Amino acid sequence: MVKTEGSSNSNRVKLVIKPSTRKGKRFSAVFSDKGKQVKITHFGQKNPKKGTYIDHKDKEIRKNYRARHDATEKKFHNNPKRASTLSRFILWGEATNLKDAVKDYKKRFNLS
Repeated sequence: MVKTEGSSNSNRVKLVIKPSTRKGKRFSAVFSDKGKQVKITHFGQKNPKKGTYIDHKDKEIRKNYRARHDATEKKFHNNPKRASTLSRFILWGEATNLKDAVKDYKKRFNLS
């Protein structure tokens, strides 16, 4: 489970990333508001053949992933609760490790 320091602002939606319980999925994102769970989104392929950017840190593979997926999913990148958005910015974002990727994601979408 990845937890990063967030703001003490209680009006923000809280995000916790943990291993997924769903077959074939790598992580689950648990969104909660004022202590009540509002959404669980499972994302990322479990054991992908080439890994993700946080695994291999290969910028060329990341560029190709983004090009493939942005064509159909870019319009959803403003919704932080979608699996495609979570994958794009956590698994294939700028950060090279999960902790920093989650921290960047929370900042981008104003989550705690």
